[in-house]
Amino acid sequence: MSNFMIGWGEADITPDAPKVELAGQYYQRVARGIHSRLKTVALVMQKEQDLAVMIALDVVGIPEELQNQAREIIHQAIPEIPLQAIFLNAIHTHNAPYVRPAGLFRDWLPLDDEALKPADYIEFLLKRVLDAVKQAWTGRQPGAIANAFGQARIGHCRRAVYANGTAEMYGDTNRADFVGMEAGEDSGVELLFTYDAQRRPTGAIINVACPSQVMEATYEISSDYMGATRELLKGEFGANFHTLCQISAAGCQAPRDLVRRYRSEPDFWHADGVPVHAQRLFTATMAAFKQIPASAIQADPLFQHRCARVDLPIRRASYCDYVKAKADIARLTAIMPEHAAFLAFCKETHDNEAIPGRPGPYDSKLHHFVLIQNAKAVVKRYENQDATPRFSYDMQTLRIGDCAMVNVPFELYLVFGQIIKARSLAKQTFIVQLSGASGSYLPSPEAERFGGYGGLIVNGIVGSDGGYLLADTAVQKINSFFA
Repeated sequence: MSNFMIGWGEADITPDAPKVELAGQYYQRVARGIHSRLKTVALVMQKEQDLAVMIALDVVGIPEELQNQAREIIHQAIPEIPLQAIFLNAIHTHNAPYVRPAGLFRDWLPLDDEALKPADYIEFLLKRVLDAVKQAWTGRQPGAIANAFGQARIGHCRRAVYANGTAEMYGDTNRADFVGMEAGEDSGVELLFTYDAQRRPTGAIINVACPSQVMEATYEISSDYMGATRELLKGEFGANFHTLCQISAAGCQAPRDLVRRYRSEPDFWHADGVPVHAQRLFTATMAAFKQIPASAIQADPLFQHRCARVDLPIRRASYCDYVKAKADIARLTAIMPEHAAFLAFCKETHDNEAIPGRPGPYDSKLHHFVLIQNAKAVVKRYENQDATPRFSYDMQTLRIGDCAMVNVPFELYLVFGQIIKARSLAKQTFIVQLSGASGSYLPSPEAERFGGYGGLIVNGIVGSDGGYLLADTAVQKINSFFA
């Protein structure tokens, strides 16, 4: 009998409070209902001394504090699970509650006492995560795996470049000076299916280079297209089939095609786009599953797991950047103070939302308020960068049969994922972004040069130099499994 053990667990993490602030935007959104349930899914894989506990959550991101709390709670309940065996990832939905103790607008736009406090949601969330892990741990059984590859048209570059050398996230591609998209896209779907001892399918890891964000500017709780795909697979395989959803390197990607400008399909800013992408992903998953030969199902795969602290240089601000930013703050706040600018930003956003048939985004990243935030971030970075010149996190690397997996804490731009996948010796490489900490965006050199949201210091702690080091480190650790 194989000593390769697999266990699955799942729990609902949808809040029941009447008022919930949704994370992911610069402006406040209070949920008006539930589009789809939020889940956490846990997968335990174990072979002899090697153990990994993978936990996916339908939230916007994973602060390191949250991962540390989850690790402690799980280890206390199940001492056999070491802290470093546990790692979490987010599907990056913008339609779940905050997972930091304070919401973004707690001071400027406070809610009444009926509203769910982020700290209370985190307490609830951690209990449900533990429930899922307990299910997975106690349900471990000898199992098998098979990897597969599919293709689904879901993610597209979301940064438009203009002739003046600038770029904008969700920029207008109908402008006369539009010269192309900043990056490409990755339609590949990395898949790993699990089976029980009788070779009945029990679950799947699905890894896609696009955040689960069709609903990102709406006011409903939603697990988006990833959650909808998960439910379609339950409909196919049964209620006990589990899906661990992962987002690959996709910092510059979104589930909408800016080149075709919404003329040939839904705009993918509203609920009607969710089943379209879910069906595409489900179809790709099932097509790949049906192509797996019985001989490819491995009951005794090679399995190794390592966790190591990785140290990266932060993106630095120059003295000239600092001087300019201070001057910008003085100039901008003289025109309109920060709080007044915030209120004007919110009003403009809500006015845009009210325009019938208008797709998102509804907030402008060129608004007066946002420009103030951009400049403040440069000043803060310059003043703090010598005291905290490095960013570190726990890099998890696994070999699962012929496949490799590595996690990154960023919204990692596509180019770095391409480097890792191309140079990896594994047959398939699963890159898991927004896992282990919150580093926000890690932009490409092009994004840093063109600027715009997603390429600025305000958007992330590590820059493209650190991205290349991250890619090199990930490749070295992956390839050590296959040497």
